[in-house]
Amino acid sequence: MTATVVRERGEVGGERLPGVWGLGLGRGALEIRQFFRQRDQVVFTFAFPVVFLFLFASIFKDDVEGAGITASQLYVPAMMAAGIMSTSFQALGISIAVERQDKVLRRLRGTPMPPTAYFLGKIWLVLFTGLLETVILLAIGTAFYDVALPSDAGHWFDLAWIFVLGITACALLGIAISSVPKSANSASSVVVLPFLVLQFISGVYIAIGTIPDWMLTVGALFPLKWMCQGLRGVFLPESAQVLEQAGSWELGRVALVLAAWCVGGLALCLLTFRWKDRREG
Repeated sequence: MTATVVRERGEVGGERLPGVWGLGLGRGALEIRQFFRQRDQVVFTFAFPVVFLFLFASIFKDDVEGAGITASQLYVPAMMAAGIMSTSFQALGISIAVERQDKVLRRLRGTPMPPTAYFLGKIWLVLFTGLLETVILLAIGTAFYDVALPSDAGHWFDLAWIFVLGITACALLGIAISSVPKSANSASSVVVLPFLVLQFISGVYIAIGTIPDWMLTVGALFPLKWMCQGLRGVFLPESAQVLEQAGSWELGRVALVLAAWCVGGLALCLLTFRWKDRREG
């Protein structure tokens, strides 16, 4: 049997080689193990939104007039959305930039592993860490801030698709922005600054009603604002809709915007991603 036929059949020694999905799953398991070996990164990743939730929910805990909720309850879904974006956009934007400078990407590109498997591994990583972050924040919200779990299958379904679309869009944007920093040293500044700004203009730290309209318009161009709004629709009572800019949860629009960002993020990745550092050409 010739080498060409072996490659076409994906077989070596009579055994079928693992496909892209299998390689991606294996790569994902490796990424997760490497992540949890870095204890300082683990603590910072999961503690950051938890600490901010505790601070804001403790400082602002009065009833929100006309909404039937407390300010503390308002912060829980917002911090969940920020946590999802932190474990995807921020984590990938920085880590991939570091791997590129350390020539990890260049070495991986020179192996037989399909490039798709590398990205699938990253997606598995952010799905795992994002889900764990969401569970932690949800547990804290229900235990300390009187946030109620969804009471029907419809709300659980809404939570599922908001999570999947949101983390996918943010992960793709993180992969795309990883090509912007000129070095690993500047990656944190390049990635963290826009993420921090988005948190202020997307309703994470500041209530929608107190943010200037032009800032809300800018925030509405990105996924975080819609993730916050969608998660509020899952965990808050219908009376809280009055706090939204449109006076409703607009879950249909949330789905459309997040899906559009999934497509747009994929296009950005295809156009901008680099395996080598800029200095290497």
